[in-house]
Amino acid sequence: MGSKPALERCILGAALLYSRLSTRFRQHMSDTTSTPPSTPSTETPSAETPSGTLTREQVIEVLQTIEDPELFLDIWFLGLIYNIDIELPKVKIEMTFTSPMCPAGPLLIDKVKSGIQKLSGVSEVEVKIVFNPPWQPSDEVKALLGLL
Repeated sequence: MGSKPALERCILGAALLYSRLSTRFRQHMSDTTSTPPSTPSTETPSAETPSGTLTREQVIEVLQTIEDPELFLDIWFLGLIYNIDIELPKVKIEMTFTSPMCPAGPLLIDKVKSGIQKLSGVSEVEVKIVFNPPWQPSDEVKALLGLL
């Protein structure tokens, strides 16, 4: 009774998201970092800059590899990261979840900590979860999720 079309839309939407993830999203995410479009980044997430410091862009590169397991989009693109504070050897991340009772919350925290801790010069990662302001997906995320 109406659930089959809804299920089909959900499956088609998930397939569309997955197929576009490797192309359009990666391009968009590289455009949202502070690296100018005309200057390709030569940094790798685990490399140190010449001065031996960690950059915000290196942390963002790691965050772009961490997918929300329910939405199949990375946490940076989703807008779940509110703040990045680098005070080597410690990196502080302020983030939220798509909902306060997010079942993937502990997994996301672990992935953020383990991913950033692999960066050179980082010995401690603090992840602070906040729900104020509540997560509001961008129009692009809404469109990809079929909410517009």
